[in-house]
Amino acid sequence: MENENIENQTSPSIQNGSNQNPKYSRVLFVVVILVVSIFVSATVGGLFGFLAAKNGVGILGKIRTGQIESLFSEKQPSQPAQIKQNIVQEDSAVIDVVKKTSPSVVSIVISKDVPTATSDFFDPFGFFSQGSGNSNRNGAGGSAQKQDIGGGTGFFITADGMIVTNRHVVDDSTASYTVVTSDDKKYPAKVLAVDPVVDIAVIKIEGDNFPTLELGDSNTVQVGETVVAIGNSLGQFSNTVSRGIISGLKRNVTAGGEIGQAENLTNIIQTDAAINPGNSGGPLLDIDGKVIGINVAIASGAQNIGFAIPADQVTKVIDQVKTTGKISTPFLGVRYVSVDDTLQKQNNLPYNYGVLIARGNSITDFAVIPGSPADKAGLIENDIILEINGTKIDDAKGQGLTGLIAQYKAGDSVTLKIWHKGDTKDVVVVLEERKQ
Repeated sequence: MENENIENQTSPSIQNGSNQNPKYSRVLFVVVILVVSIFVSATVGGLFGFLAAKNGVGILGKIRTGQIESLFSEKQPSQPAQIKQNIVQEDSAVIDVVKKTSPSVVSIVISKDVPTATSDFFDPFGFFSQGSGNSNRNGAGGSAQKQDIGGGTGFFITADGMIVTNRHVVDDSTASYTVVTSDDKKYPAKVLAVDPVVDIAVIKIEGDNFPTLELGDSNTVQVGETVVAIGNSLGQFSNTVSRGIISGLKRNVTAGGEIGQAENLTNIIQTDAAINPGNSGGPLLDIDGKVIGINVAIASGAQNIGFAIPADQVTKVIDQVKTTGKISTPFLGVRYVSVDDTLQKQNNLPYNYGVLIARGNSITDFAVIPGSPADKAGLIENDIILEINGTKIDDAKGQGLTGLIAQYKAGDSVTLKIWHKGDTKDVVVVLEERKQ
């Protein structure tokens, strides 16, 4: 009996005062175990799934090598930081180009005797700044005074002082030219040669060990490529640097000054690098510091539209001057207008390409220049020149007559395909040297 009483007293003590049924407790215990098992399984499964991923493999490797602490301390570079790094690298490249090339770029000062009776002198090409000299309006009939009337840019191509610039910078035979180097030294310059077709000239100063620039391959440049222009902006701010991109290739434009001179520029480079009056003749450089163009013109009334003559149009000119001291330009001897869809419809022509041989506005502006290679070959007014040595003449595609002829040299024979009085035929022409 006593044992019975003890057993009955201890049972409630073990249940901590609970009145639950023992079967219910066992069910609850099983449920808890199942929930915990599911949670643990899900956690472990997710962990191993993560470790199986690309980033997880690296973390797993760190766990295996005892570097678990670095999982939480290591930071990956942010995207803005990467962009900033790229910008800094590009800026550094441009800075390097400027440092390397600036000593080779020169300013060209144009001076001329101007009558002191008037100050109404002008910039003959529209590319330069106004002169800085003061003139005396009260001295009618007075003497002339030498004044700076403009400025341009150039760069050394030989260590002994040969400099390339634009023809329109130095084609005033009554003016004198002074070269100012990057260290502010001044040298009188002599015009060696001018190209009557391409707007290029070569001048010379006395000296040696001048730093030169290397001509690059302008055929490989691409739209969007970074470029750097250096020049004597406004004829006042020497070695001004501007950066931009190649905005277009194979542009054909007509450039002119304030007194009516005009020239056709074909297959030239367009850039948004700031080019101002006075930059004419300066280099357009690629990111390696090579000259890919020579700055020549800007679009009037526009912003960030400048043009440069491709380096490949200049290489032959420079080689000629280095070798012979002059520029020899092949000459055909015709005046012409380009044929396009509009001209074809207006004149009922059989072709919408080529050039129509036509006389100029003056009575002396012959369609075919007497005694010229074209005259000797029998070309006449209203003939249409269609091809040169099998290459179609098409200004719209950058294949103008002038540019195609310039690929040859004086003395070369070329075959012209022409439309003559309703028939097409081939005519052989021997090119001659243009008289300058």
